[in-house]
Amino acid sequence: MIRVVVADDQALFRAGARVLLEAEDDLELAGEAGDGRAAVELVRRELPDVVLMDVRMPVMDGIEATRTIAADPRLAGVRVVILTGREREVVGLVALGLANDEIADRLVVSPATVRTHVSRAMTKLHARDRAQLVVFAYQSGLAQTRSRPT
Repeated sequence: MIRVVVADDQALFRAGARVLLEAEDDLELAGEAGDGRAAVELVRRELPDVVLMDVRMPVMDGIEATRTIAADPRLAGVRVVILTGREREVVGLVALGLANDEIADRLVVSPATVRTHVSRAMTKLHARDRAQLVVFAYQSGLAQTRSRPT
């Protein structure tokens, strides 16, 4: 069983991650934190295998929280996965149905850069394909359904 802590200041993202984790037989949610300091305290208390860490959080950001975790010898076995701001943005655009070339045009980067971001996000989120990435985006709140005009 892989124990996971989710650290993100957006409750909707934590809820989406919780749903995804609970659907997997070999993953267990060890806890959730809404800021970096709370994440460090939770990791010290629960000793999870993995932390899904947001970068931008109140009180202590994810970078400083990760440094604090990495510096603690007692937490040497804890792995921290950060889903950088650009990867989140790319995942959100994938969820809107944009192709790599369209995402590249919108973000003013090369299609190769977009492919790299998509690939890294899929690896970090254990998504088999773009469709699973889209499901994660909607469940985590990175993407939202748009209401149609009446």
